[in-house]
Amino acid sequence: VQLVESGGGLVQPGGSLRLSCAASAYSYSSYCMGWFRQAPGKEREGVASLDRRDGSTYHADSALRRFFITQDNAKYTLYLRLNSLRPEDTAMYYCAAGRPTRNGDCTNLATSSFNYWGQGTQVTVS
Repeated sequence: VQLVESGGGLVQPGGSLRLSCAASAYSYSSYCMGWFRQAPGKEREGVASLDRRDGSTYHADSALRRFFITQDNAKYTLYLRLNSLRPEDTAMYYCAAGRPTRNGDCTNLATSSFNYWGQGTQVTVS
């Protein structure tokens, strides 16, 4: 599984971006897809996740009502819509594929649960 992100860039505060993540293939067991971000000097944090089997989503508190994760399964593509961007949203954004929780859902945004990662796309809000 190879993941390639795109869509990052420089945007003014209050602006929007749509990030894309193209997958070369899907892993049968790693059906949870997620978006993460990492700002300089900070740990990587989960933003949102999605179960690609049924499209159900989970968003971290920091992303609620501003960021939205979606997918186009036919295109093997994951998206993250970023709205009302703030300077503190500046970070490298990564997509990842990983394993579900013991309950079989994709609500776990721990980085240790994700075993396939892209190279990231930079988002700068200034």
